[in-house]
Amino acid sequence: MFTGIIEERGTITRVERTDDAARLSVRGPLVVEGVTHGDSISVSGVCLTVVEFDAEGFTADVMAQTLAMSTLDGAAEGLAVNLERAAKVGDRLGGHIVQGHIDGTAQVLEIRPGDAWRVIRFSLDASHAPLVVDKGSIAVDGVSLTVSAVGDEPGGSWFEVSLIPETLTATTLGDRVVGDRVNIETDILARQVERMLRFAGRLGTESVEIPSSIHSTGGTA
Repeated sequence: MFTGIIEERGTITRVERTDDAARLSVRGPLVVEGVTHGDSISVSGVCLTVVEFDAEGFTADVMAQTLAMSTLDGAAEGLAVNLERAAKVGDRLGGHIVQGHIDGTAQVLEIRPGDAWRVIRFSLDASHAPLVVDKGSIAVDGVSLTVSAVGDEPGGSWFEVSLIPETLTATTLGDRVVGDRVNIETDILARQVERMLRFAGRLGTESVEIPSSIHSTGGTA
């Protein structure tokens, strides 16, 4: 589990591909401090498991499903990525709860610069649109952000975030241009509610059998 507060901008140094997977080597001397084999590190929002490491970086395997639904399908040597170590119990939660289990990707539709910030508009496909709300939380390439606007139009849904100078320089979001793809992870609470609502109608019309294992075994009052 992560918080979406990026610790370091890393760089992919090697990509080894097979038919249905890839192995990435990433330079990130800060995020390997105190790391052990099997630890989790978020790479631009994707939770990966450390299989090898040294003082300068780490290596992780990426399975086919992750490649298919994330921007890591385009991973190449020299690509900058956002890095964050898994949160420790008791740490301050500076961002929001981020699992590193992305929902998919979005595309940069528009960039509007301001005097001290930058507004970026991203696309939202039909399955993700119900999970994104104005002033809600979203992780974009692993960065915890607050949604500053949402819209649903005939051409498709979108959301916007407003980025301060610190976010623009400390993360890869400052490098984004129109047409770029990013990884997005919607708020975990929104996903849980959406899943429950899918069954709401069914539970209202069908009888629900309570498993015997949870029936009370005590006496009557």
